[in-house]
Amino acid sequence: MTALSEWQNFYVIVGSSAGALIGLQFVMIALIADMPVVPDQAQAGQTFATPTIVHFTAVLVLAGIMSAPWQGLGPVRVFWAVLGAAGVLFILRVAWRMPRQAAYTPELEDWIFHAVLPLIAYAGLLAAGCVGVERQRAALFGVGTAAIVLLLIGIHNAWDSVSYHVFVRRQRNGEH
Repeated sequence: MTALSEWQNFYVIVGSSAGALIGLQFVMIALIADMPVVPDQAQAGQTFATPTIVHFTAVLVLAGIMSAPWQGLGPVRVFWAVLGAAGVLFILRVAWRMPRQAAYTPELEDWIFHAVLPLIAYAGLLAAGCVGVERQRAALFGVGTAAIVLLLIGIHNAWDSVSYHVFVRRQRNGEH
């Protein structure tokens, strides 16, 4: 039995959740698609909605990779490092875009859930890929933690987005 086989149930649950939440996010987008277009909405969508799909997709892909029948951690560690590095770069771009988009003024909570926590999660994946040989068990728990954190960030951000569109935008537009 490999160290990865002990994590199969975890990644089945986490991966299934991420896949279902991606679907729900698309349903939500379809439901609000008929709302009046706000200037700079596309820019805000790239800044706030796209990262949610990226986080759910990262968790889904991570679960798929972790569920494959690997013989050891070598190739998996490379994947962790690449996904972590790509995620860090992506989040730096999101953080750069946040104050520059004009549709919404980010609050502290936005900075925490769209920049700080995702940066920590992706950096954790990168670190797990770098230390996976010497500290295999710690690396596996680090990857699991990153997956859960990204999933929870996605849930929070999806709810935040729905709340904004339903309660704030509709009210501004005089819809009930």
